[in-house]
Amino acid sequence: MAALSLLVMKLVAFWRKTHIRQNLPWLFLLISVTGSITKELQLIPDSYFSNTRNVLNIYFVKVSWGWTLLLLFPFVTLSNAFNNRGLGFVLRRLSSLAVATAIWYTCTHSFFYIEDVTGTCYESKAMQAVRSEFTAKADCRRADFTWHGFDISGHSFILAYSTLIIVEEMAAMINLKDAGVQSQEYVNVALDLLYLALNAIVALWIWMFTCTSVYFHDIYQKLLGTTCGILGWYLTYQVWYPKPLSPGLPPLQREQKRQA
Repeated sequence: MAALSLLVMKLVAFWRKTHIRQNLPWLFLLISVTGSITKELQLIPDSYFSNTRNVLNIYFVKVSWGWTLLLLFPFVTLSNAFNNRGLGFVLRRLSSLAVATAIWYTCTHSFFYIEDVTGTCYESKAMQAVRSEFTAKADCRRADFTWHGFDISGHSFILAYSTLIIVEEMAAMINLKDAGVQSQEYVNVALDLLYLALNAIVALWIWMFTCTSVYFHDIYQKLLGTTCGILGWYLTYQVWYPKPLSPGLPPLQREQKRQA
């Protein structure tokens, strides 16, 4: 357990640097632009990660919101309960996950709708013969034809958005370690393991975001998806959550907003 605690403290020290958290949205925009340029110039050859059937894409990215909630729900519950602010505060903080889920659902379904209304069904990927009898992507694909519409990158959106909210919520761990808050041994271990898992998933999301930028979509589709993810984070954690009538911020973020 000593090795686990040491690793957690090193990660806490890393995220304690506020400039890293503050510049994370710019990192996503930079990766999106440079990855797109790399793709257009064909500087990087195809690899395992250019195949959409790769294991990380199928079992993690395709269900990325599920992984994000699976790890964040217990972490937000435990990390906020440790601050002795009562059940009401914990439930209020958990409501931020409901808000995030609503944003995820609205954005992803809007992307599907936009691709549907801007698309055309073709007989093949050569996009020469149009099958005008099919006006929806699902029907076109079901008939084994090719649908081409404006496909805003859902991967760019969800990977950027998930990373940004995870990093915001992980800030509670800095407050707990600084205050020396302890509970029963098994609870401390559970919280440390959740924190470690969240850091691992953040690293995975950033890596898969980079792969998306290098191998898939065009630059406008990726930038729109990335911008939607950043806006979803910004309008909640930076604009709404610091206000009284909101799900609120994690303890450390709360103090920083007051000092600002």
